[in-house]
Amino acid sequence: MMKAVRILATGGSDKLVYESIAKPLITKETDVLIKNHFSGVNFIDTYHRSGLYKVQLPFIIGREGSGVVEQVGEKAGSKFKVGDRVCYFSADSYAEYTIVPEAAVVKLPDTVDFKTGAAVPLQGMTAHYLVRSTFKLDDSHTCLIQAGAGGLGQILIQMAKIIGAKVITTVSTEEKEKICKDLGADVVINYAQGTNLQELSKLVKQANGGVGVDVVYDGVGQSTWNQSLLSLKPLGMLCLVGNASGPVPPIDPLLLSTNGSLFLTRPTLAHYIAKPGSIEYRMNEIFEWASSGKLKISDPTIIKLENAKEAHDLLESRGSKAACTSHTNL
Repeated sequence: MMKAVRILATGGSDKLVYESIAKPLITKETDVLIKNHFSGVNFIDTYHRSGLYKVQLPFIIGREGSGVVEQVGEKAGSKFKVGDRVCYFSADSYAEYTIVPEAAVVKLPDTVDFKTGAAVPLQGMTAHYLVRSTFKLDDSHTCLIQAGAGGLGQILIQMAKIIGAKVITTVSTEEKEKICKDLGADVVINYAQGTNLQELSKLVKQANGGVGVDVVYDGVGQSTWNQSLLSLKPLGMLCLVGNASGPVPPIDPLLLSTNGSLFLTRPTLAHYIAKPGSIEYRMNEIFEWASSGKLKISDPTIIKLENAKEAHDLLESRGSKAACTSHTNL
């Protein structure tokens, strides 16, 4: 038996149930059984819990984690061994043990601890595919990153600056403004200083020499998508990557035409890591940047697994830039 956090019904954070369930068993040659040290907490977990993203109940929450290899399938044994320090992007991470396909497991470098390993996979690879694949940033581009002080936003700012792009970002407090400036953002627009959200596109263009940006990365959704669209230059791309303020309403395709033949995408990480070796490629570059000091990952708030409700409440209130649950070594 093991402890895990599941939902038996969808709804608020009170639907998270900490309970004893059967410990998973390896059934495939490519399986890896991992004893979790930490489980990353992300907005997708709240979408599963609330019912925004449909899942089959009962459902173990969590999409990323870190820990030690406990057991390996026959084929996975050629790549991993018992005792290896690893992180992964896979389902069922809010648990003491998780079965993960070997293709979704990556060894942790000695320079990366378990906390960071659990906080990086989902947001790190999401930021990576956004700047490396969805819209291939280079040093000639300017990007707008909505909510730059959030977990994904902080990583996006740094990756964009590593690549050499100009970064404009938005925040809601002076504390978050300082965070983004310290990360290297070129322009930080602070809503707390009297900025009208409906004037955002004008401010963005003023900060960019009177023209729109090449790409907008928007994880806020409902409250920002329209101004994000209006912040683009002709042939620019809006990447909708989250629903922190609620889902985006139906969009008339003519908006894209009349505002400059714009591109709109709602990418999903799963499609960018489907190709064999893609997880390893993305995570290795992320770890390379982190180990060299170019990429700094915020220390996650550590909360016991049994108190996962608190982690979700922290995330949804935006009081925490990153959060991580743990059940050991606290």
